[in-house]
Amino acid sequence: MKCPFCSHLEDKVVDSRLGKEGDAIRRRRECLKCEGRFTTYEKVEEVLPLVIKKDGRREPFDRQKILQGLLKACEKRPVGITALEEIVNKIEKKLQESGEKEIPSSVIGEEVMHALHKLDQVAYVRFASVYREFKDINEFMDELKDLLKDERKEKDR
Repeated sequence: MKCPFCSHLEDKVVDSRLGKEGDAIRRRRECLKCEGRFTTYEKVEEVLPLVIKKDGRREPFDRQKILQGLLKACEKRPVGITALEEIVNKIEKKLQESGEKEIPSSVIGEEVMHALHKLDQVAYVRFASVYREFKDINEFMDELKDLLKDERKEKDR
């Protein structure tokens, strides 16, 4: 590891600890030349697929985009940020475990819709209205009718 003070390449590890979230190792190091101390973090490299957009473009997976969409859908709803971050974590984990190099954005959108359907129905409808790009009020009403049918099925169980 290159010393940030003198650029010397040799150091010794003085202390190692597990990071706050348990997903990294924090190491205190001391340069063998200038004796300056610095901290490094070691973590597993996460390999996430590229997202294939509707227009065919490919871009790296961005958990912030999903979180922003969820925040917008849940605006002024009684849904905590922790629940939204949990949804994003589950989606991200599922994508990592899939091992795919590329994934259509529609797959991610459906995962978000499924999670919101369970979490908050108003947020679900808000997200669906943007995600599904309803052409008219009839398409919107069809989605609401499906939601009501699902709700009745849940109550009958």
